Amino acid sequence: MPIPEVVVDVTRASQLDEVKDRLAHVQDLAVDVEADSMHHFRASLCFVQVGTDERIFLLDTLVPEVRVSALAEVFADEARTKVFHAAMGDLQYLAEAGIRVAGLFDTHRAATLLNWPKVGLGDLVSEKLGATLKKEHQQADFSVRPLPGELRAYIADDVRYLTTLGRMVKQACRDADILEEVELDCARMCAEAQVRPDLTKAELKIPKQGLNPKQAQLATAIGQRLHTLRLRLAEQADVPMGRMLSNTALGEVAARAPTTLKDLARIKNVRGQFARDHGDEVVALVREAIDAQRAGSLELQEEEKREREPGKRRREEALLAFRKEAAAKRNVTGSVVLSNPLVAEIASLDPRDPEQLVALPFFGRKRLALYGEAIVATLAAVR
Repeated sequence: MPIPEVVVDVTRASQLDEVKDRLAHVQDLAVDVEADSMHHFRASLCFVQVGTDERIFLLDTLVPEVRVSALAEVFADEARTKVFHAAMGDLQYLAEAGIRVAGLFDTHRAATLLNWPKVGLGDLVSEKLGATLKKEHQQADFSVRPLPGELRAYIADDVRYLTTLGRMVKQACRDADILEEVELDCARMCAEAQVRPDLTKAELKIPKQGLNPKQAQLATAIGQRLHTLRLRLAEQADVPMGRMLSNTALGEVAARAPTTLKDLARIKNVRGQFARDHGDEVVALVREAIDAQRAGSLELQEEEKREREPGKRRREEALLAFRKEAAAKRNVTGSVVLSNPLVAEIASLDPRDPEQLVALPFFGRKRLALYGEAIVATLAAVR
């Protein structure tokens, strides 16, 4: 069982050629990234860890000349497997750095589709390899330099066992006859990976149950204004916006529209420190929105309009029922039969012929052979 012991700190541009040379003929790479998103308003990519069976490279991406984009060709080579664990957030940071990943195998996604009871990296490493990963540094600030020794060991361990674990999990997928479905899900993750979303365009979830249309309009307006306020305050304090005011707290304030500091302080998820430091601004913001609504001048930021597709919900419900039945017959999880994105895409397509399903990205010939006719029949029954 190859477990790399050599750890190389990559802190100079000249070392990137050595890294590329070492990776030139490696079939399986383990990859992880570390950022400081829990400690700063604008998160930075702090490290990219790349592991092989022989050694681990810690690329210090806070050093300007250590550009992970130098490895773009390696990451884009579909013939080589890049083993990640819970890759989605990592893919966003890499996309921002100019890296597109192909050949992804995500051990977290695979273990989830295998329906294993525990899918965390520490759990899998312990169960499958008998090793222990220390997880007490998960919330550490990886932008600190020099990096403390215990944090260096922690980020190296995040890839130390991944190539070996990846092979074991992949074999389990073969044994369960779900490898194609897992690989299609991983390919979707790579294809859909975008740079981190614009913070100013966060999708706000405001609890509007029990609100009449006028109250719901006011709640939306307050929510939008609160989001703008928390962004400004968080940037000034250089903290993540959620630490300034969480999404849950924002939604509760928007729905309840407090007009006094006392009312604001009664809202459960609003931190006392936030209410003390910024309560006056919040109450003023709420009052302004109320006054604007009374004057008929309440403006809302444009929200994305979603096209209505007649019958789509009915088709989705029929597909979910089909998925549950098909999964039970095959003794697999529902997402192996049809992932949630596929359910939505098939419901929109509403195919009359099984071959139409092949046009859907990440559907695959295996699903066509197993379920194509049944899917068309299921949809025909609710048309």
